[in-house]
Amino acid sequence: MKIYVGNLSYSTTEEGIRSAFSQFGAVDSVDVIVDRNTGRSRGFGFVEMSDDAEARAAINGLNGKDLDGRSLNVNEAKPRAEQPKRSYRF
Repeated sequence: MKIYVGNLSYSTTEEGIRSAFSQFGAVDSVDVIVDRNTGRSRGFGFVEMSDDAEARAAINGLNGKDLDGRSLNVNEAKPRAEQPKRSYRF
């Protein structure tokens, strides 16, 4: 299951997120989304856990909890909406 993790501190690392989620089960991957131009965290990321029961326990256990001074927003990730293709005119 893919889990959305929002309201991250800019100093939160993938290792810190992995550590928090590992309390609930095996973490397959952690991805903190960074700004292309600055390389700084955009304040959210995604965690993947293969066991749905463990993932739900992590969502319930971490939503609203403090990590690096910020109250986390944790829920099941929604599928990414299809973005319309941009048309450029010059």
